[in-house]
Parts: sequence; C-alpha cells; structure tokens
Amino acid sequence: MKVNGLHLLKGDFILNHYFELAESITFVDRNNKKEIISNDPNLEFIGKGRSAIVYKIRGTNKVLKVFYPQFSHIAKEEGEIYQELQNISYFPTLYEIGENYIVIDYIQGNTLFECLLQGIQINSDIIGEVDGALNLAKQRGLNPSDIHLRNLILTSENRIQVIDVARFRQTKDCTQWRDLKKSFYTFYQKPFFPKRIPERILNFIATLYKKKIIRL
Repeated sequence: MKVNGLHLLKGDFILNHYFELAESITFVDRNNKKEIISNDPNLEFIGKGRSAIVYKIRGTNKVLKVFYPQFSHIAKEEGEIYQELQNISYFPTLYEIGENYIVIDYIQGNTLFECLLQGIQINSDIIGEVDGALNLAKQRGLNPSDIHLRNLILTSENRIQVIDVARFRQTKDCTQWRDLKKSFYTFYQKPFFPKRIPERILNFIATLYKKKIIRL
C-alpha cells in the first residue's frame, strides 16, 4: 500500500522509498573485498557477490539488490531484462529500477548449489523446468547466459526460479547450462554418484571450469 509515495508495512509503519533504503547502505573496500559499514534496519542481509549486495526488505516479500559504484550501470541493464521477462512464472517480478539498484520478488528456497551441499535431490523434472524457463526467455529475443548453480533456485513448491539475468542480452553462445546439464545426465544421475558434495570441492570444480582446465 502507498501513501504519498511511501510504502506502508504492518502496524502502519512507514518505510522509506527504495531509493532511501539503497542510499542507507555504506561500505568500504578492504583487502579487495566490500565490507558493509551500515544499512537501514529494515534491510536483512541475504548475500553479496562480485558486483552487488542483496537484502530482503523486512515485512515484505521483496529484495533490494544494490550494485557497487563501478557496476551501477548493471542495474538498468538487469532491470530492463526483468521487464522483458515479466509474466513468465520462472522469473521474479520486478518492482523498481533505480540508478544503482533493482527491487524484485524475494524467492524462498535453495539454490541448486545449496541443494548439492545439503544433499537435496535434483531430478530430471527440475532440469526440464530450467530448459523451459530459458526457452521462454529466448522466445522474447533474449540469449540466456551465465546460467550456474547459484542463480537457479528450487522453491519450497519444487519449482524453479531463475535470477541474476544481467547477461541475457549477450550475443555470444554461452555453453554453461548445456555443460551443467550434460554433467547431470553423465554423472549426477548415476546411482553411485554422491548427491551431497562439500563446498570446497564444488568451488574447486568451478574454478577449474572457469579456467577451462576441465570441460563438464
């Protein structure tokens, strides 16, 4: 609900504009890493990556993704791509695009990376859902790229959600999802293959893949 452009939460508590929430986040560079100094108390930290930091807005089912200064231009790019993907159930709803942030649905669930860490079974239906999501994106003129285990979320209803779509306008042929799918059918589906894998091993495999030392 909005009153004079402000968003109301439970108990008629008035929440700042998304812009003000984004502006409340301060951080410094230490040892080539972003260290958060402060943020609005209505923001619940979820995680951070190479280009952005992500918070859940308390009292809502929305996420605020704020890009670091050198990557602020990605906010517009990713936001516009989410706009093109609206009404496809596999992708979160977009609520706002700012100069250095976007606001989208909060997705409750586990990334496929977390599924491997916890031993949560990944089956062929899930792989098929990812294929379906990416094909629908292609039908809208996009080129799904940079698809990896951390941007595929398995919800509590066992449905797939795809996030981090900033590279869906790339023109190059990205084989990452095809390689992951091949690994699923070649290795993961075999009865003897472990369904729970330590994080250090997953990260090691990912590093070798990025350096093109191995092909999946």
